[in-house]
Amino acid sequence: MRLLGRDELKTPREPRAFLVAIAKGLLFDYFRRAALEQAYLTELMLIPEAEQPSVEDQQMILEDLKNIDRLLGKLSSKARAAFLYNRLDGLGHAEIAQRLGVSVPRVRQYLAQGIRQCYIALYGEPT
Repeated sequence: MRLLGRDELKTPREPRAFLVAIAKGLLFDYFRRAALEQAYLTELMLIPEAEQPSVEDQQMILEDLKNIDRLLGKLSSKARAAFLYNRLDGLGHAEIAQRLGVSVPRVRQYLAQGIRQCYIALYGEPT
């Protein structure tokens, strides 16, 4: 589906290697999302049964988590970590820079990349 969405699709020089790369990417995505789903279900088990969301809400939450994972998967590992440190852990730029071993201006760039990905997900590519 991602290939069909491209504006220009060139014929690969090595079709078998190209297909192997696609297959590896799909497997990686599958196992990463399976691990995400398992982590969610594990955390869900820690909530008292009376307070757990309905099955429908659980499925919607899981789909949202998968969408967020797909969205953040487009970022580099450091940009993703910086964005999550900031948004989930509430860390400031200097603390994130120290944890990642980068400069504060670089952290600002990473956070801007994360915010841009969120904007694109909500509103599409800016014009």
